Amino acid sequence: MSVSCGAEWVFLLGCSRWAWKRCTYVGSDDSETWPLATYDEFEPVPRVCRLVLAVYETDLRHPQFSPDGGYRLNPDWVLKRVTYEQTLGRAPPYLIYADHDRKEIMVAIRGLNLAKESDYKLLLNNRLGMQMFDGGYVHQRLLKSAIWLLNEESETLKRVWEETGREYQMIFAGHSLGSGVAALLTVVVVNHRDKLGGIPRSKIRCYAVAPTRCMSLNLAVKYADVIHSIVLQDDFLPRTPTPLEDIFKSIFCLPCLLFLVCLRDTFIPEGRKIGDPRRLYAPGRMYHIVERKFCRCGRFPPEVRTAIPVDGRFEHIVLSCNATSDHGIVWIEREAENALKMLREDKSETMTVPPKIQKLERLRTMEKEHKDALERAACLNIPHAVSTGYEPIENEETDREPTQANKGDTPNAPTQADKGDTSNAKSETSSRGTNWDEVVEKLFKGASQAT
Repeated sequence: MSVSCGAEWVFLLGCSRWAWKRCTYVGSDDSETWPLATYDEFEPVPRVCRLVLAVYETDLRHPQFSPDGGYRLNPDWVLKRVTYEQTLGRAPPYLIYADHDRKEIMVAIRGLNLAKESDYKLLLNNRLGMQMFDGGYVHQRLLKSAIWLLNEESETLKRVWEETGREYQMIFAGHSLGSGVAALLTVVVVNHRDKLGGIPRSKIRCYAVAPTRCMSLNLAVKYADVIHSIVLQDDFLPRTPTPLEDIFKSIFCLPCLLFLVCLRDTFIPEGRKIGDPRRLYAPGRMYHIVERKFCRCGRFPPEVRTAIPVDGRFEHIVLSCNATSDHGIVWIEREAENALKMLREDKSETMTVPPKIQKLERLRTMEKEHKDALERAACLNIPHAVSTGYEPIENEETDREPTQANKGDTPNAPTQADKGDTSNAKSETSSRGTNWDEVVEKLFKGASQAT
C-alpha cells in the first residue's frame, strides 16, 4: 500500500512539474540569450510585410485593407500581379514590384487562404525523405511551387535586373505558406545565379514572415546569410514539427493539436531531434519580435532579437492564447513597424560611429555568426552539415564589375563581332527560356551522388 501511494505521489509530482514548466514557458524564452538586432538589418522587414499585405488587394489605387500609414508604394511600379485564376493552384498569388527609390526588385507571395482548396493541395504529397535536395531535405510540394514560379517569372526577373543596370537587389518575400515557397525559391536561385544574369549572392535576399518549417537543419543554417525568418512572439507555425498538411487539416481544432504535439515532444530527446535528417525547420537567420513578458498584462515596447540558432531552434510549442494571432501578417506588420521605430530612436541616441563604418562592422559580425553556426552544426554532427563552402559577402567594387563590363569600361572590351555573337546567343537563350525543372534536377543528382 505504501509503495503504491508513493508511486502515485511521484507520478503526480512529475505531472505537476511538467505542467508548470510547459504553462510557464513563454515565447521570449526561445531567444532570451540572443543579441538585439540593429536598425539597418531590420529596416526592410516592415516594408516587406506591407508588400505581402498588398498582394491581398484587388486594386492598390483604392486599397481596402491598408495598414496604418498606407502601403507606401507606387502602384505604377508594380510590374505584375498574379491571382489564383492565373496560377491554377500551382502557387499562391504573388506580386512583382520594382522599388526604384531603394533599387530593389521584390517578389511578394501571400499566405494560406482557408477558402481555397488549391492551397491545401500545396501542403499535401510532401513525400518527406524520399529524395535528397542540395544535401538535405525540403518540403516537396512547396519546392514544386517554387519551381513553377521560376519557370513563369525568371525571364522577367532577369530582364528587369539587366535593364536596371544590374545594380538592384532581388528580394523574395512570403508569409506563412508563401514563406516556404519564397525560401525554397531562394535556395534554387542562389545555386544557379547565372540563370538570372549572374546576379551576385550578396544582392539576393529572402524574408520569410511567420515561416513554415520547409527545410532540414543543415540547409536552414547553410543559407542563413541570404534567408531571414521573422517570428512574432508565440507564433505556432515555426515551432510545430507536425507536417503542414496535418496542421491545416485540423485548423479548427488547432489548440488540441498543439497540446498533443507539446505532450509528444516532451518525451523526444533533443539529440534525437537534431539527429533526424528529415525533420524540417524554419529557414535561415531568425529575427524574434518580443513584446510580452511572463505574468504581465498588455504589450510592451517590442524588441527584436536575432541569431542563427542550431540547437534550440524554436523547438518548444508555446501554450498561449496568442499562438494563432501572432501568426497574422497584420499583427506582424504592426509590431515590426513599432520595433523599427524603437530601433531608430536607439540608433539616434547611441550614434558614436559613422553609419557606414557601423554597417560594415555589423556585416562582418553577421558573417562571423554564420561561420560559427556552420561550425557548430558540424560539431553537433548534424546530418549532412558542412563547415566550409561559405561565400563571403562581396564588396561594392566586386558588385560593380558586371555593370562596368556592360558599359564597356574594362580594358579588354569585346569587339563588335563578339558582341554580335553574344547577343545572338542571349536572344536564343531568352527565346527558349530556362527550364527550371531540369536545373533543379541537378541539385537532386548532386545530393544523391554525395550520399
